[in-house]
Amino acid sequence: MNTKLSLSQKVSRLGARLRDSEWRRYGALLVAGKFTAIALLLVAFAFMNPGLLGLNAHAADPVLKGNDIVNPINTVWTLVAAFLVFGMQVGFTMLEAGFCRSRETVNVLMECVIDTCMCGILFYAFGFAFMFSHGNGFIGMNWFFLQGAPATYEGTGVAFLAVWIFQFAFADTCSTITSGAMIGRTAWIGDIIYSICVSGFIYPIIGHWTWGPDGFLATMGAKDTFLPWVGTSFHDFAGSTVVHSIGGFVALAGAIVLGPRLGRKFKRDGGGPMLPHDLTIAVSGGLLLWFGWYGFNPGSTLSAMDFVGIGRVATNTTLAACAGGIMAMIAAYIPNRKWDVSFTTNGFLAGLVAITCPCYWVSPTGAVLLGGVAGVLVYLGVELLEYLRIDDPIGAVPVHGFCGIWGTLSLGLFASGEFGATGNFGPDNSAPLKGLFYGGGTQLLTAQFIGSAITCLATFGVSLIVMYAINAIGLLRLSKEGELEGMDLHEHGISAYPEYVISSVVTPAAMQISRDR
Repeated sequence: MNTKLSLSQKVSRLGARLRDSEWRRYGALLVAGKFTAIALLLVAFAFMNPGLLGLNAHAADPVLKGNDIVNPINTVWTLVAAFLVFGMQVGFTMLEAGFCRSRETVNVLMECVIDTCMCGILFYAFGFAFMFSHGNGFIGMNWFFLQGAPATYEGTGVAFLAVWIFQFAFADTCSTITSGAMIGRTAWIGDIIYSICVSGFIYPIIGHWTWGPDGFLATMGAKDTFLPWVGTSFHDFAGSTVVHSIGGFVALAGAIVLGPRLGRKFKRDGGGPMLPHDLTIAVSGGLLLWFGWYGFNPGSTLSAMDFVGIGRVATNTTLAACAGGIMAMIAAYIPNRKWDVSFTTNGFLAGLVAITCPCYWVSPTGAVLLGGVAGVLVYLGVELLEYLRIDDPIGAVPVHGFCGIWGTLSLGLFASGEFGATGNFGPDNSAPLKGLFYGGGTQLLTAQFIGSAITCLATFGVSLIVMYAINAIGLLRLSKEGELEGMDLHEHGISAYPEYVISSVVTPAAMQISRDR
């Protein structure tokens, strides 16, 4: 049946409906709603595109430069990562305090706290300027006392001061690494002097070579730059070299100049390492460091928008740590026939140090392999220092120095050829890094070797000069009397454990009974 109405019938129906009050109300609402919607659309269109409607833009519209636009998501991400990295100071404090002897615990606590305070002031005054501002290939020369800085750092879109707090946490980490090999015999004034040198000058100036916007290692390989024949720049995503190798080789210089603690006999002389006084604190501190590393590595993207990248970095960080801990445990068991918790802890830390450089560019399988090698390397490194009669109470040199070198070189081997660079709104994989094992040849490995060698040799050489100079004026090594008395009482006037005494004179009854048996 045909129900289509003719025009006259439609007009007749409309007239009938208009005589009905309910229909008149409905029609008025319908027409008003449509006109309101059209008006709102026109206003919105005019606001967003005034020129298209023949209107002039508002006279007060600001002209924004690229570096004035803050990306809020990436800024918050960077701040959260900075807080995690700063939390690593708790881990370092616990690790060093647990591995040292009880009578030098307060000294470790004081050193970690004061290192942080001094590093903050120095990095505010000139450390950040030396490291991250424009200048030349060797040193930055702008933004002293954070003056004249832009709204955001370079092209990151991250608020400038958010980048500052993130990088301050990194600088603090480097300074704390140094102290680990110098525990138990460094005078307090000497500790302060070398810490100023590390946080204010050594770390930021040498770090500028790799992470500065115009550092000569960062621009290496390009035309008219340092070593153009290399063909690629030196890469260090989160600091295996810049943070860990620098810290490790300053520590090595300090340990050499100081010499061993009184009473320290090495294996080749019929002795062995001095035992840690609290492994519970030490291992807990190591695990806190692992947790903080999730700010250290994924946070170095400075971009929460690189979703795939930060997930890959976090996964690689985890797998390298796991492999490092397992392989260090096995490596220590083979000659000693004991499952050693200190080597296992330093093993997962070694894996974390090693993955810090290549974490963005390797696959999970590559992370497992390079982390496992780091676990073996840290055991061999500890044994090497023992043979050389270098006293490193917590293993700072093997963990950070040696494994920092390995992690840097491993990029030239394990870079998978899939990943290029992180970015404000996602990754840029147009120029991926490819290592030797993935068909990339030796170009990247060569660049990594050159960058690592220059950084480590320069750090070690300068640090030896600094340590010998401080020692020459009698301020580096604690006096024999002070060391025999115990650093905590001699330097700080208090013991970490005042409610009981640990000594060869006073022995708990249970221990004496056990000995008598």
